[in-house]
Amino acid sequence: MLCLIGIGLVASAVQAQENDLQRRFGTLDGITQVSLSPDGQRIAFVAPNKGQANDLFVVEIADGAAPRRILRASGDPEILQWCRWATDARLVCEIGGRQKIGEFIYGFTSLLGVDATGGNVKTLSTRRGANAVGIDFRGGSVIDWQPGPAGSVLVMRSHVPEANRQSASLITKDEDGMGVDLMDAAEGTVKVVEKPRRDAVEYITNGKGMVRIMGTQGMAGQTGNLSGQIRYFFKRPEGGDWQQLSTYDILSREGFDPWAVDAASNRAIGFGKIDGRKAVVAVSLDGTGKGETLYRHPEVDVDGLVRVGRDRRVVGATYATERRHMVTTDTNVAAMAKSLSRALGGREVYFIDASADEAHWLIWAGSDVDAGRYYRYTPAAKQLRPLLDDRPLLAGQALSPVKAIRYPAADGTMIPGYLTLPPGRSDAKGLPAIVMPHGGPSARDEWGFDWLAQYFAQAGFAVVQPNYRGSSGYGDQWYQNNGFQSWKAAIGDVTDAGRWILAEGADPAKLSIVGWSYGGYAALQSGVVAPDLFRSIVAIAPVTDLVEMKNESAKYTSGAITRDFIGSGPHVREGSPAQNAGRIEAPVLLFHGTLDQNVDVEQSRIMRRALASAGKKAELVEYPGLAHNLSDSDARTAMLGRIAQFLPH
Repeated sequence: MLCLIGIGLVASAVQAQENDLQRRFGTLDGITQVSLSPDGQRIAFVAPNKGQANDLFVVEIADGAAPRRILRASGDPEILQWCRWATDARLVCEIGGRQKIGEFIYGFTSLLGVDATGGNVKTLSTRRGANAVGIDFRGGSVIDWQPGPAGSVLVMRSHVPEANRQSASLITKDEDGMGVDLMDAAEGTVKVVEKPRRDAVEYITNGKGMVRIMGTQGMAGQTGNLSGQIRYFFKRPEGGDWQQLSTYDILSREGFDPWAVDAASNRAIGFGKIDGRKAVVAVSLDGTGKGETLYRHPEVDVDGLVRVGRDRRVVGATYATERRHMVTTDTNVAAMAKSLSRALGGREVYFIDASADEAHWLIWAGSDVDAGRYYRYTPAAKQLRPLLDDRPLLAGQALSPVKAIRYPAADGTMIPGYLTLPPGRSDAKGLPAIVMPHGGPSARDEWGFDWLAQYFAQAGFAVVQPNYRGSSGYGDQWYQNNGFQSWKAAIGDVTDAGRWILAEGADPAKLSIVGWSYGGYAALQSGVVAPDLFRSIVAIAPVTDLVEMKNESAKYTSGAITRDFIGSGPHVREGSPAQNAGRIEAPVLLFHGTLDQNVDVEQSRIMRRALASAGKKAELVEYPGLAHNLSDSDARTAMLGRIAQFLPH
């Protein structure tokens, strides 16, 4: 009897430890977004609350100061996306969310202003009247934080025409589309800068209050579908009419894609392709169209800009090989980044915000074994003050180093990826293992902290994250025709990651595959093409039927873009896990939010039905009201618990 009690106590202790691990890693980041006040003495940050609710806090950067909550979003359906200081006394926030109306899931955003002390909350987006003709859920965005007049911001806002249907009055509103207004952040009063245009989707300023670039995306003929191209226009510094700048193709990623304007050189800075790889390019805004390549790399895409200051000026670029690297022409920024990284033990450093005089900088630093922390850096005083931890529940948790790897595909191509082993392990011999393909597919994994990979490593698994062909970041040749049209290459690389980790000594009876979004698709399709390789399959918010996805997308104006991205031909049926469910041998566990606008929950329901019809073992866990990323700590914690029970280990 005493022996049995002892066994029970040990089992209970192990279960409690596992539950604690799931809570630590399943809990959302403690900080969603942070902003530094113009005087550099306060920060505002958005933090999650229970469920999908979140809060805005303001705190003095002083010893002993306590954060004050000044705003809360209920999460049903709205959440705070971000908040930033317009002045030392006033913040501008974006709220957003998703709502199901009939059979459609709509995303919406709206801008609001709030005093730093709380209160005086005002809607800054254009209000919709009862006589509105049509629907536009875009609330707009702030495109310039220091346009000149004190306390003002430049705001891109959407407008919907109105017709008086309630009385004999002839008063109507003709404005339609996106325009730009100079707005007093406190009062909400506006002065029109750019009249609304129905096809406008983007405006870019020079960081000094002047709108220089406009992007338009019209309809493709009379189809009711958005065009797959964005046309960009520019204005000269002295003003005048809009002139053609470039055309950017969303699917092929061809053409110049402007992101910023450098006022000093009168050039647009953005991305273009050089030898099939993304590079940072500058194009003159004087009508000559003269271009210059600023940053390029011979092996990978240069896909990020380094932007600093309240004017968000471009001072450099970033690219990722095994790790992300920064190049900059600003000697002060380069020196700061180098000294800060050295002082913080080699951690990656990112510039988040700065005071108006740039005497104080808000930075973030983290690594593969550090989920990250925010600091205020004051160069003149050589002071680095810790502020907030991204994941306070992981404080003191020994995390696993992430190792860059390369393994051979069946055709001999070397595939890059990352390996995370349990703490203290130097090899995978005898370990249960997980292949974890990333989502996208137009994305890639990078070196750094990954909460899901780290959780599995803590639970005793070796985790492989392959950057299969079809991933972005490595140029056109690697991207091929995207992970759907070129699924055979992508999924072949994913399954070869499983064979590689087995060759490294992992236990073949305990090899699983886990993926989210496209990664979930890859997990299921790997079960189709290699039914004897993986012992269990976990797919979170997966695409499962490409035909149905094309049909579903046809309900939206972006349907033609999705249709062309997936393509047509035999690969559509052959590359749909739900249409080949009978070939899957491993048990399947599915998770999906019912308010997923990226991948409809019906995709997982189709997969479950197909597996059940084929006599296969499958389970679907649905999360009512949650979107694609399942941003709910309790839901994520429960999901990790169910996965832990499901995987062989």
